[in-house]
Amino acid sequence: MKFRKVTVGCVLAGLLFMLLAPVTPVNAQSYQKRYDVIVAGTDPEGIAAAVSAARNGLKVLLVDGKGREQLGGLITLGWLNSLDLNYSPAKKQGQNGQRFLNRGIFQEWYDRLEGTSIDVVSAGRAFRQLVEQEENIIVKLKLQDWEPIVRKGKLEGLKLVDAAGRAEQVHASVVIDATQDADIAAMAGVPYTVGREDLGDPSSRMAVTLVFKMRGITDEGWKAIGRRKDTGRDDRSAWGFPEASRYVSSRPKRVALRGLNIGRQNDGTVLINAMHLFGIDPLDVSSRAEGMRIGREEAPKIAAYLKRTFKELKQLDYAGTAPELYVRESRHIQGEYRLTMADVMENRDHWDAIAYGSYAVDIQRLDRGDNGAVMMAPLQYGVPYRTLVPLKVDNLLVVGRSASFDSLPHGSARVIPLGMATGQAAGAAAKLALERGMSVRELSRSKEAIRTLQERLVSQGMELVMQKLAEPAYRQHPAYPGLLAAVSMNLTTGGYGNDRWNLDGTAGTRRFQEMLGKLAIIHPPYFRRLSDGVKGEGIREASAIGTGEALSLQEAAYVMCLAAGVKTDREHALDVLQDKGWLSRERVASLSNQSALTNGEAFLLIRDVLEHYAGVVYE
Repeated sequence: MKFRKVTVGCVLAGLLFMLLAPVTPVNAQSYQKRYDVIVAGTDPEGIAAAVSAARNGLKVLLVDGKGREQLGGLITLGWLNSLDLNYSPAKKQGQNGQRFLNRGIFQEWYDRLEGTSIDVVSAGRAFRQLVEQEENIIVKLKLQDWEPIVRKGKLEGLKLVDAAGRAEQVHASVVIDATQDADIAAMAGVPYTVGREDLGDPSSRMAVTLVFKMRGITDEGWKAIGRRKDTGRDDRSAWGFPEASRYVSSRPKRVALRGLNIGRQNDGTVLINAMHLFGIDPLDVSSRAEGMRIGREEAPKIAAYLKRTFKELKQLDYAGTAPELYVRESRHIQGEYRLTMADVMENRDHWDAIAYGSYAVDIQRLDRGDNGAVMMAPLQYGVPYRTLVPLKVDNLLVVGRSASFDSLPHGSARVIPLGMATGQAAGAAAKLALERGMSVRELSRSKEAIRTLQERLVSQGMELVMQKLAEPAYRQHPAYPGLLAAVSMNLTTGGYGNDRWNLDGTAGTRRFQEMLGKLAIIHPPYFRRLSDGVKGEGIREASAIGTGEALSLQEAAYVMCLAAGVKTDREHALDVLQDKGWLSRERVASLSNQSALTNGEAFLLIRDVLEHYAGVVYE
């Protein structure tokens, strides 16, 4: 027997190839004409949906139309390796003494990995293993194009064009859209909002990130990171370095740096999630390409800045960027139910909850002038099955961050663990609907069927238990109805401790004017910017508001009249609001000091005028 000499370098290269090489988990050279379920999108949510459907005995086609060659999407190609985790409010066994909400397929996958920050190569391998274990899943990657087949409002399947240019029509009883941007749903005609459109600002959306890599981390260097002030770490993740936000980019209007999220990889590198890219439209191919170009040009400059600025990072060298952008926000479909900030603020359960969330409502920066915000931190809230069921198009479920969530609660519900839970629920729901001869929409209207779905999900590893929670202090405050309206319109934020609303603090006239200005954007039929359509003396009056002094009831009433287009003066504005029925005399009598309103009282006034003038109630 002859032996070929093999160098250590060759062996390592071969092992590296096996680890990194894209793998199609199942041979899928040709399609069947029909499947029980087609799952569109190979991000984590799509993998969970396909595995769930297969384990429930359905024949599944898992496809991706972004030219991808491997599974895992945002994690394996976007390099999002530091996950935002949903912990249960019940302190039991698990990471840091806590346990995950939902568990199921997400936990099955996560338990194969390294910790709070995961290695993207081993994450991809774990995804492949989950799929390869299911004989009922056929995978088709590297598609050139796809298009929904819609007849009479029903989605019947997809037209697919493979890497060789061959076109096929593949039909299915249920299609699960697990694309990041609800692409299939949008093409099929599902209504949706974009970015902050539900707040009157469709052009605004959370910044896009390009994750970049640095090599050369050592155990001692990792320990040094943890010794920094305002920076924390565990074995896999580090967070902090707030001074990084002082970085001056080469494109100040397009690129900025925030504090660093650093996740270790198994090859001695770290991935850094900190670059913010502004003005990128995720739904425009050319805009995404521009974002990649700008990010790739800026990444080595950021790496050089980090080396110069932080002694703990000086040993690291730039090692490249992720193959895809990390996009946080694009479409928000309109479903049978829309998750609201009230749901999250009140830690609501729902009769059809198929997943639970608890991650803070984290709103990343919208543009260079914005600082982002943590709206609040819920304890636990339910995600209804109805949020996965889009309006107008049948036989379709949408999972992941583009499901039917308002843009603000999306800041919590967008995280991968919850998205994978919605995927698992969608796969099981498809099975239940098919065996009962009902559509997935009809299932959403049957409480008995939903109970069966929930029972099956629990038997399949999910935990659908709403914990008994103490009522948060902010809900016990007399101004809570006003606070709920203010948070729902992004007029105030509570931070991680739900304590930054300062409900008993003195309200200022300038801040009140700013809030009324936001109402003009959110509810334009009823409110206007204070200078719009105001002439002569009115302009001087409007510009005089906002000295930063304590807000009086008289001033508040006058500003609200101006914003609502009601002609009056300061002296008579309150009488006008009361005569119109927009403010009740009971509300006025409840104010503790009419010369200096509190923030909570200011929120209540806005809430009452919204209800009695515009007919809008946040509840």
